[in-house]
Amino acid sequence: MSASFSTLRPIAKLFLAERRHGLLLGAALSATTVSAGIALLGLSGWFITATGIAGLSSAAVATFDVFMPSAGIRLLALGRTASRYGERLTTHDATLSVLAALRERLFRGWAAPGAARELARRPARLLFRLTGDIDALDSLYLRVLVPTGVAIIAALSASIALGLMNPLFGLAVGATLLGTGLGIPLLAGHRATEHARRRTYGIEAIRARTIDLVAGQTDLLMAGRLDAQRAAIADADRYAASADDRLNRIETGVTFGFGLATTALLAGSLLAVAALARAQAISPAVATLGILIAFAAVEPFGALRRGAMELGRTLLAARRIAPRLSANEDLHSNATPRPGFAFRLDRVSGGYDAGTPVLHEIDLNLPAGAKLALVGASGAGKSTLLSLLAAEMCPTEGTIEGLDATLLTQRTELFQDSVRGNLQLASPDATDAALREALTTAGLLQDVAALPRGLDTQLGEGGMGLSGGQSRRLALARLFLRDTPLWLLDEPTEGLDGATARDVMQRLAEQAVGRSLVIATHIRREAAIADVIAVMEDGRIVEVSRRGEAAFEKALNRLRPD
Repeated sequence: MSASFSTLRPIAKLFLAERRHGLLLGAALSATTVSAGIALLGLSGWFITATGIAGLSSAAVATFDVFMPSAGIRLLALGRTASRYGERLTTHDATLSVLAALRERLFRGWAAPGAARELARRPARLLFRLTGDIDALDSLYLRVLVPTGVAIIAALSASIALGLMNPLFGLAVGATLLGTGLGIPLLAGHRATEHARRRTYGIEAIRARTIDLVAGQTDLLMAGRLDAQRAAIADADRYAASADDRLNRIETGVTFGFGLATTALLAGSLLAVAALARAQAISPAVATLGILIAFAAVEPFGALRRGAMELGRTLLAARRIAPRLSANEDLHSNATPRPGFAFRLDRVSGGYDAGTPVLHEIDLNLPAGAKLALVGASGAGKSTLLSLLAAEMCPTEGTIEGLDATLLTQRTELFQDSVRGNLQLASPDATDAALREALTTAGLLQDVAALPRGLDTQLGEGGMGLSGGQSRRLALARLFLRDTPLWLLDEPTEGLDGATARDVMQRLAEQAVGRSLVIATHIRREAAIADVIAVMEDGRIVEVSRRGEAAFEKALNRLRPD
């Protein structure tokens, strides 16, 4: 359990770093609300009892002051209402602000080198982290930290107030409140942790399998796996339902435990104040005050029940999120190569899974300003090599020296945003003139000018609204906006018609003058602009040839024609 709680430290640090004053103010207002509620109930009980007793005697009626207690009750009532409003406003505003910051930090962490490619294999993971896991962390402050602190303050305040009547009485009530009020939630939280985790896993499985069913129902139907997929969803639902049932049972036990402890505490308090009143140590009105203070002090501990039930979910969310919160603080980058080189690879091995490397002892150098074509069958390791050069992953063996690089992948990654917004991903400070220049160079300016709002035209998800060729040209324009000395392209014209592809390659060659260029390809038109061709097989470089050599022409002739 202690190891699990240690995962909360980076989350708690971020909470305090983001909205320290708001969180502390919210906790203080919450404590003020509870304290005012206890004082209000106790004073009201005392006042009613004292008034009743004073009414038995005409002399007491004449001397009894009703104004001060009445004013105190009104003040406490107004104060409690104001502090309750302020507490809700402050705590929720601070919590929502921190969760927004968490989402931003988490998104940046998942955008770090290597993480994006990991997510590409399981894109639903990021969605679950940004929604379910982040939402689970609101319990840390609202349902665990604040209620625990307030409950402890309430117990200590009640113990001090009752200790003024009788020290032993105050000590016994305080010990009972802290022992049972904190012990029951801790025990329940310990028992509920595993079931809360199982429920979280079950809900994620239901979502993921349902998404697979909806998105791939045609493939599942053709493969005869539709019924199996539905059965898998039903299994996940039963798994989550079983965890829910166990959590409900634990919560019922907590409710029963709190009820039993409260009854025992009130019964004991009643006997204690009765004994004190009989011994004339306190008056009947003060006895009523003591009973009501003990009764009101129990209420804050009831708020811990929900936090205990969600503790497992909160710990799981913290454990899964914490590693990525600081990922952007330790970005990997390749060493700078010696002058005259774009990159140098010395016996480099690596892959997405360290246990099964894709590349094996790669030795490859490229002079600055030269163009290299990586050719080979699918699965030979071309894309992995580009990822290493782009510093999106670290080698497991060997060393990499390389200039700052921009990678254009096979997929055209466009977002549901304006044309301007998609271009400014590459250069946030780019002016409209720079954007139009890049579009002109990519051969897309006329198409963009013909759109309803030009650069401000909103694109749909994935760049919907543009054709495949236009989308590729837009990605190319974004590449032109990146002023890096090394460009890495993974099959840049795949899926384009011949005329569009030749035009794209011509524009790319013109813009790459003075830069270093690496193209992973199996198409002749893409490799034709290269000065060097490296042939890859099974994660190894098996042949390197330069323009003018017979091997260079032979390698070109083996590629797929335009």
